Amino acid sequence: MSSLFGILPLLVVSLGVLLLMLAEAFGRAPATAGKTLDTFDAGSGRQSELGVVAAVVLFAGAIAAVAVGLAGPERLGVEGLLPYLVVDRFSIFASFVICLLAGLVCLLASGYLGEHGIDRSEFFPLLGWSTVGALGLVAAGDLLSLFVSLETLSLGVYCLIGLRRTGRALEAALKYFLLGSFASALLLFGSALLYGATGHTDLAGIGTAVGAVAAGAKGSALLVSGMVLVLAGFSFKVAVVPFHGWTPDAYEGAATPATAYMASVVKMAAFAALMRVLFVAFADERLSSWGAGWPPIFALFAVLSMTGANLVAGRQRSVKRMLAYSSIAHAGYAMVGVVSAIRAPDAQSSVMFYLFAYALSTAGAFGALILCGSAGKEATTLEDLAGLGRRHPAVALPFALFLLSLAGIPPTAGFFGKLYIFKTAIEGDLTWLVLLGLVNSVIGAYYYLRVIVAMYMREPEPDAPVAVPMRAPAVGVALAILALGVLWLGLFPGAALSALSQATLGVSAH
Repeated sequence: MSSLFGILPLLVVSLGVLLLMLAEAFGRAPATAGKTLDTFDAGSGRQSELGVVAAVVLFAGAIAAVAVGLAGPERLGVEGLLPYLVVDRFSIFASFVICLLAGLVCLLASGYLGEHGIDRSEFFPLLGWSTVGALGLVAAGDLLSLFVSLETLSLGVYCLIGLRRTGRALEAALKYFLLGSFASALLLFGSALLYGATGHTDLAGIGTAVGAVAAGAKGSALLVSGMVLVLAGFSFKVAVVPFHGWTPDAYEGAATPATAYMASVVKMAAFAALMRVLFVAFADERLSSWGAGWPPIFALFAVLSMTGANLVAGRQRSVKRMLAYSSIAHAGYAMVGVVSAIRAPDAQSSVMFYLFAYALSTAGAFGALILCGSAGKEATTLEDLAGLGRRHPAVALPFALFLLSLAGIPPTAGFFGKLYIFKTAIEGDLTWLVLLGLVNSVIGAYYYLRVIVAMYMREPEPDAPVAVPMRAPAVGVALAILALGVLWLGLFPGAALSALSQATLGVSAH
């Protein structure tokens, strides 16, 4: 029973999604002859109901994570789950954030799908099962459970992208599916090589055996090859340069709630799993050294992601595509903290704080885009948003708040996220990486502020499309929660960071 209580968030969400599938299958109204996706009010009430129910299920998962955290994973006796699932404060915090964000995305989707005539009730079960995969991914302590969880997460996301069935959406889903399958193959092949080199598939066992294998000539090439392939597969999932090619098309082609889910939940889960692999399986000095280990490679990825993505994002007219490149840049900032954690163990909590702040801000930014459109017309370009601050100040204000947080302007969550990341990088003697990060933060602020300028200081051009916000209470509630989260982390960052200091994987500085 203690083991079952340890995975209570996973059980609650799984059971809830099963019930949601039954409700969707047996409660669907008969199809109306001649109904098309252009019928804006098609199934709007149905989508709203299912979205709220899905949100309740996922919020229940978040509450379950809090309950497990309060009970104390170290006192639950969850050894029976090892090595496949690891219940610790790291996985519990990640599970809480994942369930919270996924529930908020469901609220956003409940207004979006009906407003834009997308009568696709399967959106919510697909999102729910992807969340189950994400919960398994952040707790995976074995390469087998890690791979199964990752595929459960990914398959649902592939479907979410193509659910709209437009040409652009199907193209984006196909690109993501093909590249994602290639990345999964790299991860699986790398796992096989690691097993061949160490005789273990559990991360702790690999970490223990790595020292002996790396010290000798026998098996060291197999070990390094396996590590490279596994980390290449994860680099694709977190979307760092040069493994980012799928991101702009997938984010732009998908329905905006699916984009918000990918940018927040999927990125949070992928980074949490990557950190567990790095700091449990590959934390040995021979693999994590700056001479011949993974830190210099990931530092290079961080520089390329921050610089390349920020430069390209500044040239985009589509706000949705701009936010896609923004997510790549933020993956680079988070990677600075990951690299710093080898020399400064406190960096792990800083990375988790940063990912939480980023996820709230980017989900809010995409949610604000959702609120700006109505009746099948989305507001996705700077021209669409021109004059929004004067015509609809209640919509423009939270949008500006989320953009300021992404830019790292105080007193928002994004400011303290970057502050903590750069602080730990300096403590880890990576001042040069901090300087590059600061330069890129200035570049990034340009394109975030450009959107704010368009909303408050520009008037719509003649005959230009004008954003007309939808009237969806669920979307407004989700945005209010996200905005409060961004402000709370910005005004009281110390409390959150103090709590996160216990949710680390315990790597020692070298």
